[in-house]
Amino acid sequence: MHTLSDDELRRKPQVVLDDAKRGESALVTVDGEPVMLALPLGPVSGNSTERLELAVSLYERDLLSLGLATKVAGLSYSRMVDELSRRRIPVVRYDVDDLERELAYVRTLAGGR
Repeated sequence: MHTLSDDELRRKPQVVLDDAKRGESALVTVDGEPVMLALPLGPVSGNSTERLELAVSLYERDLLSLGLATKVAGLSYSRMVDELSRRRIPVVRYDVDDLERELAYVRTLAGGR
């Protein structure tokens, strides 16, 4: 893993991308404290179990969409849905506002009933 300061990142941002292309992680620090971890997601990076666990964790915390989670995990959309379902993680997420909008729309289709 390559560690670089925020100043080094400003001067040479390409370093992080170059590391990722080689399958290496990069840790960025500010005043010696870690603030960012860049993880490579190409075919040479990590094993499939690690990538799946990362994708599931980030999806579950609403940090990744389902589409991006499939890419991180290296799975097809249907396999990712199956994996999330197996873990009892909701695939369709509605908050109250989303549900109210959907219901209002359905009412317009039903003639206001």
